[in-house]
Amino acid sequence: MKYKIIDFPTIKDARGNLAVLEKNTLPFDFKRVYYLYDVPSNSYRGGHAHISQREVLVAISGSFEVILKHDNQETSVFLNAPDKGLLIDTMVWRELKNFSSGSICLVLASDEFDEADYIRDWETFVKNQG
Repeated sequence: MKYKIIDFPTIKDARGNLAVLEKNTLPFDFKRVYYLYDVPSNSYRGGHAHISQREVLVAISGSFEVILKHDNQETSVFLNAPDKGLLIDTMVWRELKNFSSGSICLVLASDEFDEADYIRDWETFVKNQG
């Protein structure tokens, strides 16, 4: 499977909820964490695929839509819960859009930034799919 939703362990009580990300929560050890915020609702992020890096996207606050494209298939995933993450495998084109006001997208990446790992051109991506 090229993508899937991961449920994070959550502790709930009257004081609020606590989602936990520990060593074995994700199928990889993350080496980079970053987040998108203050994204205008009509803006678009992503528009690329990774050759070897895997990522988990989390809607820490608010909501947004993730369009996933691979193997001539297109899927839309709506993220709006901070206790769920979207695992995206290698060679999956992703586009993020429809950000709600105040939304924050947290990304946990399997590797440090490496521009050579990005495919930013759609035609190149299509040619490089298995």
